[in-house]
Amino acid sequence: MRHVALIAGAAAAVLVAAGAITYAVAEGDDSTAKTPGALSADAGFARDMAVHHQQAVEMSYIVRDRTKNEEVRRLAYDIAQTQANQRGMLLGWLDLWGLPKVSSEPPMTWMGMGDMASGKDGALMPGMATNTELKKLNTLSGKQAEVLYLQLMTDHHKGGIHMAEGCVAKCQVDVEKRLAQGMVDAQRSEIELMAGMLKERGAAPRS
Repeated sequence: MRHVALIAGAAAAVLVAAGAITYAVAEGDDSTAKTPGALSADAGFARDMAVHHQQAVEMSYIVRDRTKNEEVRRLAYDIAQTQANQRGMLLGWLDLWGLPKVSSEPPMTWMGMGDMASGKDGALMPGMATNTELKKLNTLSGKQAEVLYLQLMTDHHKGGIHMAEGCVAKCQVDVEKRLAQGMVDAQRSEIELMAGMLKERGAAPRS
């Protein structure tokens, strides 16, 4: 419980920082950056991570209905709230920049990896769960649901970190780069936490 409380505190700090970042963009604080183009890394990351985050939110709310374990429920709630907030920011930036929220290009094209994920069975980007896995999560309960959620979310975070690191390297808008680095740091911490939670349940990450 104590470990989850620490993560919850970190998540709250991320949300506060995220609000400050949104305000900075709205106020034009990032004055040295030009408005990104539709095919830029900034726009590509915003679009793709918004989709990636949406699935994390969906999985988190599924497991909250499938278990009574307070530790898992609290972690799931923290992840859902943090990623829903960040998703709103990413989509808000696209609006601010006057850019479309969808692209005709395959996901990850902005990273030069447009052919990496086939999109088969709903897994549009690295780390994303398939539709089959989501359906399975919806059929499990208790410890089984907890283990599958922690495994799926670990994979999801690994894919998200890879994308966020790509933005840190390629994005031009400083506040977006800072948000991406915050995602990397927070999700690495959560991966460590989830590894411990899986071990307590006699399980391990899938990869």
